Amino acid sequence: MSDLQHQYYMQRALDLARQGEGRTAPNPPVGAVIVSSGNIVGEGFHPQAGEPHAEIFALRQAGTKARGAEIYVTLEPCSHQGKTPPCADALIAAGIKAVYIGTIDPNPLVAGHGVEKLEKAGIEVHDGILEHECRRLIAPFSYHILTGSPFTIYKAATTLDGNTATATGDSQWVSGEKSRLVVHRLRDRVEAIMVGINTVLSDDPLLNTRLPEGHGRDPLRVVVDSQLKIPVDCRILKQKSLAKTLIATISTDKQKISKLQLGGAEVVVFPVVDGKVSLPALWQELGRRNVQKLLLEGGAKLAGAALSAGLINRLMLFVAPKILAGSSPFGLFPGCGYPSMAEAIKLDDLTYEEIGEDLLITGDIPSCLQD
Repeated sequence: MSDLQHQYYMQRALDLARQGEGRTAPNPPVGAVIVSSGNIVGEGFHPQAGEPHAEIFALRQAGTKARGAEIYVTLEPCSHQGKTPPCADALIAAGIKAVYIGTIDPNPLVAGHGVEKLEKAGIEVHDGILEHECRRLIAPFSYHILTGSPFTIYKAATTLDGNTATATGDSQWVSGEKSRLVVHRLRDRVEAIMVGINTVLSDDPLLNTRLPEGHGRDPLRVVVDSQLKIPVDCRILKQKSLAKTLIATISTDKQKISKLQLGGAEVVVFPVVDGKVSLPALWQELGRRNVQKLLLEGGAKLAGAALSAGLINRLMLFVAPKILAGSSPFGLFPGCGYPSMAEAIKLDDLTYEEIGEDLLITGDIPSCLQD
């Protein structure tokens, strides 16, 4: 079989895996494709924690056709007993002939053990098929495993001259309708979305997922509100949603906390850093709640503080073909300036995509956990 054929089947496995994004924590999204005599006979993906893994769904679909077949899996099959039995054992029992793996499990406690078990059973194992794409898919899982914090995507929209709002603070809408749809699809695939209190006070957002097909899932809503200024009648607290709202604060105002709790919000008091919520402590708390992927949609102050604390992993910047001119104070990261061009952050793994009339630039902020 040619390299292109191997990549074709792994790409199909990746497409399947993405259907589980945002729903599998604390597990990663995984896809699997079983191929016999050049034909796909079984497919599957991991839909959510506690459900069977991708390999099991693919084996069920393949049935007896799995014997002597090959399987393409985006992530090394597990070899340990968790909420579900080891997938490596299931592949061995089904008579799979060869296993093609996108990437090895990044968890130091399990990495390589699945491969070892399969090879001991006489099964051919090949890894590194579309490895970059497979590692990118599970980047939130990997980051969460190694740091305990969620992988954070900062989404922002700017004009051509670098403004996120007008001089009066008007920001609706910088980007176009198609770009906003992309954002709602992203919300559907993260475990939590975060804004600062200024965004709540100025925009009164819903922070939910609104998709045309109506199948979107709302993520956990997180509001960073050090002084507990959030109105008890804001739309975040009044809407009907299965998702919860967490308010991160340093305030111990029992009366206000009680009112917010009666409105359905969870209020958590965090350690104080420079008179504000400790963002590293907040990120760790979200990690303990199995938030692997966090979408940061807050304003410039929160984004700047998160960047300074080394908490942003990926930037998604929608650039609209508009010019505000004048002297708007709304930039992306105020207060986070570097003294020289040599010290500027250079994004990795850049992609560029036209979204309607806008340009979407996506890039990763380098860290010690990347290649």
